[in-house]
Amino acid sequence: MTIPHTELTILMPCLNEAETLAVCIDKAKGYLDRSGVNGEVLIADNGSTDGSQEIARSHGARVVDVPVKGYGAALIGGSEAAAGDYVIMGDADDSYDFTSLDPFLERLRAGDDLVMGNRFLGGIEPGAMPPLHKYLGNPVLTWIGRILFRSPIRDFHCGLRGYNRQSILDLELCTTGMEYASEMVVKSTLAGLRVSEVPTTLSKDGRSRPPHLRSWRDGWRHLRFLLIFSPNWLFLIPGLIALVLGIGGSLALLLGPARIGPVGLDIASQVYLAALATVGYQSILFGVLTKLYAEREGFRLPRGRNFTWLAKRMTLEALALVGFGLFLIGLIGLIIQLAAWGSQGYGPLDAADTVRVAVPAALMMILGAQTIMAGLFLGILTIPTRSVDVMRGRSND
Repeated sequence: MTIPHTELTILMPCLNEAETLAVCIDKAKGYLDRSGVNGEVLIADNGSTDGSQEIARSHGARVVDVPVKGYGAALIGGSEAAAGDYVIMGDADDSYDFTSLDPFLERLRAGDDLVMGNRFLGGIEPGAMPPLHKYLGNPVLTWIGRILFRSPIRDFHCGLRGYNRQSILDLELCTTGMEYASEMVVKSTLAGLRVSEVPTTLSKDGRSRPPHLRSWRDGWRHLRFLLIFSPNWLFLIPGLIALVLGIGGSLALLLGPARIGPVGLDIASQVYLAALATVGYQSILFGVLTKLYAEREGFRLPRGRNFTWLAKRMTLEALALVGFGLFLIGLIGLIIQLAAWGSQGYGPLDAADTVRVAVPAALMMILGAQTIMAGLFLGILTIPTRSVDVMRGRSND
């Protein structure tokens, strides 16, 4: 007997959803029956203690137990266990309509890799989404995602979405919390997958208890994920601009006061420009180390040729050498000033002339120390550990 091919898996993450799970499964199975699609309903259970597993099985769903806690972990486990070529995922709280999945399946059959629901286009029932999420959280986080990653998606956090199972598995998604929703969209966009969206509706969920979502905590986790994936725009480019302006301006004022139109620049400006350079350099180091850390933790960030070239040469030894060179430049300036002071019998000095030289010298020493410490931190990041190597399927050799 030939087992029929499974085209679609309707996947629901579940953690104590006994109140609404049965109606969601019945709606999903009803869709499969009416549409003639050969599919399954799969419940990715995340450790329910209210009998959700028995409810799911009694209503004809398949259950896979996912011991790792978290929304993302449940969906990763469910995607790996799914039998269908396509997966349509949705929350098991009866807020999404599992009877109207045709638009998702049509786009998947047409070759799209990820099809997002858009609740703002389809309609949000009164009371279905808290005002904080509707007018601030979702719009702001979606706007940030669209700007930073040039994504066409206008509702980053819709819980009803469909995807080509193998395409998404190939992305190696790894976040276990609510930020998984952002990770799927961001990585799909960066990988050049075909991404689209269709209108969908959002209803008030049928549970009597509060949702698992925690607005500020989970909102921050989404934002943190977006920051990790966009160090160029947030840290490297602004940091480079600040560093160039700070060092250039500080060295220019070493020769004496300057004017830019009606604005006069002197020692105070030099001090603030040196501070700007320090902050800018720290931002650059932070951006680079963030990228290296994210890759070490299993995130597949986009790598340009320039960063690949830089990453190969950024070692503890190289940074220590560069840092020592910068510190030495500043130290030479300090020694020259001390020698000049000694030649005058260590008496009173002209404050303006002294500070004018001391500021860039101190700046070089600070940048040198920052570089050395960044190298030491990089050395810590690159220490081989069993957990990371096993996760990546590598040995310690």
